[in-house]
Amino acid sequence: MTDSKQPLSDGSAPAEASSPEAPEGTTRREFIATATVGSALLLEACRHAPPVEGPPPGTAPAELEVTFKVNGQLQTLKVDPRTSLLDALRERLGLTGTKKGCDHGQCGACTVLVDGRRELSCLSLAVMHQGAEVSTVEGLAQGDTLHPLQQAFIEQDALQCGYCTSGQLMSAVGLMSEPCGASDDDVREAMSGNLCRCSAYPNIIAAIQQVRRLPKL
Repeated sequence: MTDSKQPLSDGSAPAEASSPEAPEGTTRREFIATATVGSALLLEACRHAPPVEGPPPGTAPAELEVTFKVNGQLQTLKVDPRTSLLDALRERLGLTGTKKGCDHGQCGACTVLVDGRRELSCLSLAVMHQGAEVSTVEGLAQGDTLHPLQQAFIEQDALQCGYCTSGQLMSAVGLMSEPCGASDDDVREAMSGNLCRCSAYPNIIAAIQQVRRLPKL
């Protein structure tokens, strides 16, 4: 094995090997030395830099005010900006008919209507609903008169344990104003975001179809 430092055949000294990463004309040793000094200076500057101002550890964000209508009544709340619409309805307004199932937007038990459209309240922040109109299951009946869908659910025995029922009802109310085919399969597809652990699906579909066949007022 030959020594890389041995003189060349013409008697001249070999050139210092250059690193592929080093700039042109810079030896590997010079490049490493420069990078090391630069890193040390950067770390020293960071160590003496003033601390970044921020909230103290464990401090909750400031509450924000939100005003919206819930079942026709104007409500103003001060909430943590991370508060979901579901938690605002249940814990701040006492509207516990809207259920917390999976809390991940997968079961549909928390379905409400926002400006007439179906929405999963567990995936939506309360502060996003400034000026909105929110409808929950508590607002369906008019006094002692049940909503036609509530009555149909009773007549068709479309509930068992009842935990998913409020979400099923609110989703069905939203469906009534959406384009949906006439068949049971069309309704089943439109309601596929609402799960029922008791498997009352045939009766739920029958209740919805019963109301869809009612004459339009």
